[in-house]
Parts: sequence; structure tokens; C-alpha cells
Amino acid sequence: MKRRTLLQASAAAALPTSFAIAQPANTRTLRFIPQANLTLLDPIFTTAQPTVNHGWAIYDLLFGVNAKLEPKPQMAEGYTVSDDGRTYLIKLREGLKFHNGEPVRAQDCAPSLKRWAARETIGQTVWQYVDACTAPDDRTLKITLKRPISIFIEAIARGGASVAFMMPEHVANTDPFKQINDTTGSGPYKFLPNEFVPGAHAAYARNPDYVPRQEPAEWMVGGKVAHFDRIEWRVIPDSGTAAAALQAGEVDWYEMVEPDLVPLLRRNPDITIGSHNPTGYNGVLRFNHLHPPFDNVAVRRAVMMGINQTDYMASVTGGDTSAYLTCKSMFPCGSHYGQEVGAEAMRGDVEKAKAMLAASGYKGEKAVLLNPTDLTTVGPFGNVTYDLLRKIGMNVEMVATDWGTVVQRRVSREPVEKGGWSILHTWAPSTIRYTPVEHSQIRGLGSTAWFGWYKDDTMEVLTRRFVEASTTEEREATVLEIHQRAFEMVPCIPLGTFQIRTAYRANLQGVISATGPYFWNVRRV
Repeated sequence: MKRRTLLQASAAAALPTSFAIAQPANTRTLRFIPQANLTLLDPIFTTAQPTVNHGWAIYDLLFGVNAKLEPKPQMAEGYTVSDDGRTYLIKLREGLKFHNGEPVRAQDCAPSLKRWAARETIGQTVWQYVDACTAPDDRTLKITLKRPISIFIEAIARGGASVAFMMPEHVANTDPFKQINDTTGSGPYKFLPNEFVPGAHAAYARNPDYVPRQEPAEWMVGGKVAHFDRIEWRVIPDSGTAAAALQAGEVDWYEMVEPDLVPLLRRNPDITIGSHNPTGYNGVLRFNHLHPPFDNVAVRRAVMMGINQTDYMASVTGGDTSAYLTCKSMFPCGSHYGQEVGAEAMRGDVEKAKAMLAASGYKGEKAVLLNPTDLTTVGPFGNVTYDLLRKIGMNVEMVATDWGTVVQRRVSREPVEKGGWSILHTWAPSTIRYTPVEHSQIRGLGSTAWFGWYKDDTMEVLTRRFVEASTTEEREATVLEIHQRAFEMVPCIPLGTFQIRTAYRANLQGVISATGPYFWNVRRV
């Protein structure tokens, strides 16, 4: 079989692999306040951002993307693809080890990819085209496609709401719809389960066996050098207390800062304010499609008619108009597919929404709105929606609780009288909303779809057409149909794009502004 080599390892100079151990213990520990409580430890089982961030610390991935969203090898040394575009041979780098000392093998990577693909929206899509995923030897992963698709490597590199993290074979073979109980990874840090106190504390130790790549770190790829011996997560739900701890030097990094605290922290010369993700975040209102009232598309359309994006964006940014964009699009404003297709369906017209609800067949069924009290980048959305639903005549109950409880409850497919839910809010980085393939909230995958379990065979036919398109023109036309379908069927409602600020002590250098808090490359000076 003749092959074309597409990626090669870089020949850049080697990076240091350890931090000077002569420094005081407190200098060798990075103290971090996460955006919310860490309740689940399986980043494939859940897309909750604290869990994904936990995954970034302890796992690694075959490929990742740089700041230009270009796929680059990470655990992979490189790959080749056959002339017919159907067979990929991925070669692992030498020296990769899991935290238990065992070598990372292709036999670990194959089930890791399969488990990820069973849950992640973009993974489910590309895996429809996979004929076989095997390990001919310990360092070679062989993936054969039923037909060539140009986005395959990009898909496993970008991931989506969850990331294609590599796990040991015995862990990766866990049912993807059950949580793992073994957190062994191969990343730059090890999770310390004996120190884990849900709701209070989590800790990680530097992995001395981790071998960084030799390129400089950029976004999720490159030389992931662990400069700290320990990372400590300190859960502080109250934003004022968290900001005070940062100012006092009791912690080093406050992941997400409430908007009204940003001016205060900016005035402190010992604190740096940064962007949590330079591409921004997309707010989303998500329905549960399994049960009344939102199994009725006419009810969903009524709610959409009443949505005023400015209300949502102002609530989450403190009214800072420079920190958000409104755009009646399912795709991020400013992105290639970010066209305002939904202007007529989402007019912010409460009276029209009230009339549409009255004509929808709504019978007064109770809608349970889950809303986190400790996540200031989501909680305000729920308050706006609660007020809107009451104004248009819905019987709505808000369940105000912590984000960890929201994450646990949103997996329930039961009706509300048995502990289920009807509506919730979330956000996602713009980077995983750029195409219809990865936009998990508009995909119609049914039982394997993102929480809310929207099913739409037409949407899936259109998505496959997008993936298989051979020309730009065909892809553009298909996206327009997908966009129109989403505003017709209302699987979710877009709320706008906004920025979230992060804050850290000014003596930290190397903080990477990307899709989340990465703990490599960061050092104290």
C-alpha cells in the first residue's frame, strides 16, 4: 500500500521537563479556584467544564489543535494515509507512559477513541465512516474508513464538548454510558484521589514520567511542561470570597471572574486580567425534548419568539456592551457560518410569544428549570428565562442549586414529577460551534444526543451531506438548510456570544489563553 506522509514530528529544541526543586514548597504549588465544583471525574461521560478541565490536567490526546485550529500531532509522532484516503496509520511517540508506569500502547488508544466517539457528537458522526480501528503493534494504530472523509483527523484533534483523551485499555473499555472509577492517565499531572473532597478540594501531582513534545506549547498541543510540583483546586462558590483570596495571595488563579469584580481586580497591580477563551462563549437555552411541555415544537417556537438576546448578554456581562455580541444564528457571530437566519423566529416579542403559546396546545404542564447558583456565567441566564416563561403564561418552577447538582440531574430522562427537568442553560466555546458537525445542541441524534435528547432524522441526513460534500458550494448550501431546520424545529435557542474574564497573580507567566485553563507551561517568576 502506497502512503503519503502528512505530519512529521518537529525538530525544535528540547524543553525542560522539571521545575527547580530548590524553591519553597508554596512556590512549587499552584493554587486554583475552578469555575464550579468538580463532581464527576470522567470527561467522556460528562461535558461539564470542570470535568473537562480536570481531564486536561491528567490526560493527553493523539492530536490537538493550535490557535489556528490546525490539527497537530501530540501523543502521535505523525500519521500516513493511503492514496485512496481510507486507511490511516498513526504512530505513537516513544516513551509515553501511564501514571501507573505502564507504557501507552496503540491497544489503549483504539478503545479510547471508540469510547469517546460513542458519546461526543462529532465523534458519533465520523465514526459512522469507520470500518475498523485496530492496533497492528504497540505503537501503530490503524483506522480504516468505509469511504474517505476529509475531516477525520481534524475531528479527533478538535474533539468537541468532550475531548478524545487517551486512557488505559481496561479503563477505555468501560461502557461509555457508565462513569469510570479509575483516573489513570498519561498527562503532565496525576490526580490524587486520596485528597479529593467534592465541593472543597482536589489535588494533582506532577507526573515525573511525562515526556513533553519538543515544540513550544500552543493551545492544546506542543511541549506540555509541568513547572509546578502540585496543583490544588480550591472550590470557593462565593465570588467575593474568591476575589479576596486572589488579592490576598492565598490563591494564584481565579478561573472565571464575575463581571462586576473585574474593575476591582484590574486596579490591583499584582493581578493580571485575561480572556478565558479568546474566541468567546456561546450561550444556549436547552430544552428537554422527551417530555411535555417541550416535546411540543409549537411550545418551543413560542419561547424562541420571546427571547431577547440583549437581556441574556447584559445579565452575564454586567451590561458591558464591549464584552458580547448578539446574533440570531446557531453558529458563532463572526464565524464563517454565523449568518442571522433566525431574525423572524426570535424577535423578543413577549406578546406574540404569549399568543403563540396559547395556540400551541400547551395544557399548563409544569416546566422545571434547572439553574446553578454558583456559576455566574450561567445562573443569570436562568433568571432571565424564568421571568420570560412566567410573562408568556407558562407554569414554571426554578430549581436553584449548585452546578454540580445540575450536572448530575441533567442526565435524568425521567419526567419532572420523578426528578427530571425541562429546561437548562449552558455555554460552549465558539471553537466547537463553528460547523454543524460539532454543534451538539442542534444535532438530532436522539438517545445518544446531548442532554435533552433531541431527535431529528432530517437534521442527521443534512449533516451527513455536509460531511460528504465535495465542493465548497455544496457545503455552503447544506449549512443554510441545516440552519433553517434548526430555527424551524428549535432544538435549542442561541443567546449570543460573550467573553469571560480570568484573573491570576501577576507573577505567573506562560498562561495559555485557549479553550480552558491549561496547567502546563505556567510558571511563577
